Amino acid sequence: MRVNLTKKEIINSVFMQIGYSKKMSESILEDILSDIVKNLKKHKVVKISNFGTFHIRFKKSRVGRNPRTKEEKIIKERNVVLFKPSKEFKKFINTKNEKKFESL
Repeated sequence: MRVNLTKKEIINSVFMQIGYSKKMSESILEDILSDIVKNLKKHKVVKISNFGTFHIRFKKSRVGRNPRTKEEKIIKERNVVLFKPSKEFKKFINTKNEKKFESL
C-alpha cells in the first residue's frame, strides 16, 4: 500500500509543531522547495546534511517498448532527478524503535 505525503500535511505539521500561521507555514515550505529546485537546476547537485543528496542525471534517448502491445517508441533524451540518502538517514530508516530523526 502506497501512502502519499502531501504539501498540505507538511504545512499542517509545521503549523502544529512551530505555531506559525498556516499561510506562513505554506510560505516556508514553498521557499524551501523553491530553493532546492533552483539550486538543483543551477548546480546539478543539492546536498542536505544528514538527509541526502539530489542529483540531476542526463539520460540519452532510447527505444522503449510497451509491454502490453509490444509497440516500440523512442523515449526522448531528458534529465532525471536521483536521490541518494545519507548514512544517518539509512541508519534511522533501519532502526526498530520509533525515536525521532535527531540528526535533522
